[in-house]
Amino acid sequence: MSELTQFTITEQSAAYWTVTFNNPPINLVNPETILELQEIVGRIEASSELVVVVFDSAHPDFFFARYDLSRAGETPTAPGPTGLPTWIDLTTRLEQSRVVSIASVRGRARGAGSEFALACDLRFASIERAFFGQPEVAAGVIPGGGAIERLPRLAGRAKALEIIIGADDFDAQTAERYGWINRALPDAELDDFVDHFARRIAKFDRFAISEAKRLVNRAAVPPQPEALLESQTSFLKAVQRPEVRERGLRARSVAVEAGADFELRLGHYLGQV
Repeated sequence: MSELTQFTITEQSAAYWTVTFNNPPINLVNPETILELQEIVGRIEASSELVVVVFDSAHPDFFFARYDLSRAGETPTAPGPTGLPTWIDLTTRLEQSRVVSIASVRGRARGAGSEFALACDLRFASIERAFFGQPEVAAGVIPGGGAIERLPRLAGRAKALEIIIGADDFDAQTAERYGWINRALPDAELDDFVDHFARRIAKFDRFAISEAKRLVNRAAVPPQPEALLESQTSFLKAVQRPEVRERGLRARSVAVEAGADFELRLGHYLGQV
């Protein structure tokens, strides 16, 4: 069992875990994050009593901020237990696990952060503090971690195109209307709501929950891992394009001028690059 440095697992009970992401300063998703998430999914699968797991963040402004494109060349691609590359392996296994996974989103969930939330079964978010985005197209690449496959099933084709091609930030209430998340709640109510829901289902019959999830998955999850693999391959190729490097330099210049506000309003600033 590998040591976790970016995540803390809190066992609220044998049936209910909380997994908290903490990768200062802004919770960037990087290659180590991916490997630790794969380890966590393995622990979830190994537990015979676990019913529900909640993923949240230690940073009030960033859930999973985005993928660190400067380290895209280091993205782990070694096959996991499914035979698929690391990220696709862990998100597919989480989606197919008998355990219910919940993303409790406070702060920015963009790029790979949004895609991880999409791989969870349920998504609840803070009205005041949660923002969602798939900014890849504005950076000259495409989402490579599952957004292209999962968003159309949740939001429909037109809204998925608006999200992906528009590459802007969306507040939690808009994300709720689009079907991107289950529910947007006042920030002061989010933690209690998610905790109450998790504790409620943690008392239910494990077989009934896992079987219900399996049957719903037949119509609701991406049917072919080949589609996920194609998107990841396209993403990894795209980040090597000279145009992407040039756009990245311009983005860094804008970021220096904007300071800390750049990451807080990433969609706005990428529109200026």
